[in-house]
Amino acid sequence: MTKLMEIQLRPLVAADVEAVLRIQEQCYGQDFAESRNVFVRRLAMSGHCSWAAVRGSQMLAYLAAYWSLPGAVTPFNGDFEDYADASVLYLHDMAVSPEAAGQGLAKRMVQATREQARARGIERTALVSVQGSQTYWERQGYARTNPGNAAQQQHLASYGEDAVYMEGLI
Repeated sequence: MTKLMEIQLRPLVAADVEAVLRIQEQCYGQDFAESRNVFVRRLAMSGHCSWAAVRGSQMLAYLAAYWSLPGAVTPFNGDFEDYADASVLYLHDMAVSPEAAGQGLAKRMVQATREQARARGIERTALVSVQGSQTYWERQGYARTNPGNAAQQQHLASYGEDAVYMEGLI
């Protein structure tokens, strides 16, 4: 009997972009797939704190996150900002491949980023809920919040009519 390899979390790196794009398309379809170049730039910035869930060399899930400011929304297919005075953990994009669904990977990745935030003294987290995921995020302790100014409202609108900006405590 072959023992299954345990799923490990590790930092997401530029070499993972092809796997990220594959999982994105499986989970979101082409309408919400962001570009390869944008992901490479995001992973090159110092302020990202993104994770990959892997079994051996196979990526099963990812979480793209970075240090941000309250009310700041990264537009769809936009670059992450690098804030020296970051006070929020921004969960930009998370997807679990269909073959790994139901294994608790999303929760593990969110927990890993929250541990990083606690270590930095950050107490708040934010995200944009899309494709009807608002109830999921509410169960995780997030609440709908206005992102602030008109520019951030436009960034939010880039995700479609059902997009909701949400914040929660670490």
